[in-house]
Amino acid sequence: MSGRQTEGEYRIEDLAHHSGATVRTIRAYQDRGLLPKPERRGRANVYGDAHLARLRQIADLLDRGYTLASIKELLEAWDAGRGLGGVLGLVAEVGGPWTDEEASRITRAELDARFGGRPDDSAVAEAVELGVLERIEGCEDEFLVPSPQELAVAAELYAAGVPLRAISGHLRELRGQVEHIAARFLEFTTEHVFARYLGHTPPTDADAAEAAALVRRLRPLAQQSVDAELARAMRLFATRHLQQHLGAAPSAEPDDRPQALALPAGTIAAVQALVGAENASAFVAAATERELQARTLDALSAKQLNRAKVDEVP
Repeated sequence: MSGRQTEGEYRIEDLAHHSGATVRTIRAYQDRGLLPKPERRGRANVYGDAHLARLRQIADLLDRGYTLASIKELLEAWDAGRGLGGVLGLVAEVGGPWTDEEASRITRAELDARFGGRPDDSAVAEAVELGVLERIEGCEDEFLVPSPQELAVAAELYAAGVPLRAISGHLRELRGQVEHIAARFLEFTTEHVFARYLGHTPPTDADAAEAAALVRRLRPLAQQSVDAELARAMRLFATRHLQQHLGAAPSAEPDDRPQALALPAGTIAAVQALVGAENASAFVAAATERELQARTLDALSAKQLNRAKVDEVP
């Protein structure tokens, strides 16, 4: 027998079933003031559609990373009649997709074929851990691909000879660096753009709506900035890397054996008059070595100057 008396009325067990929360969680929300108390009918507590909507609202905010304390402040503002539409619009704008790329699906057979045709359960598990693949409930042989571009890059690197373990290691390193860039961009925009909207919690409907509009305008700027700087850095370092490899001469084995060298008679006579005949050979060797060192220093200085000029190129 169902505990639902009429349309829009629920026992706590039915409310838990429809909302996805547990009975214990619902009671905890009530104790913390996040959920209104139910209507008492005899010995039974009756919940309504407003309770169900509130539970779904809390779950959505939790999924977006809000704490229960901040959710309580938002809901109290809503209950006080301040309105929550603008705030929820801002939440939806920030929590929405930050790319035009759309997720796709891939079967296990297609995945194996793209990566050499040999099943690799450990590589698949690592891809799931990294979020490159997501398991689909009820589908053992199919995965959700949140970023098809990211998977395509991995497939191309693998086809070029990069091992899967190296690809995943590179992704972990890259992710940490990109997350640092994202954090700095948010700090920068918060300080100079959004600080005026965050002076009171929660913001008013008007402030939240204006902030949401700014998020829409500024959202592509982070990726555009990173794309432009990455292109500049790749051109700079790829050119430098290629020059180093193509310009490197094969090193010869050093030969310390004495070598005969013909010098003009006048030069030999001048050196002997200066340092004596017994020291002439040592003097010529030392003078030659000093000249070589001077030319090496000049070459290094010129190379460093050229690099500095390349770095200045916009």
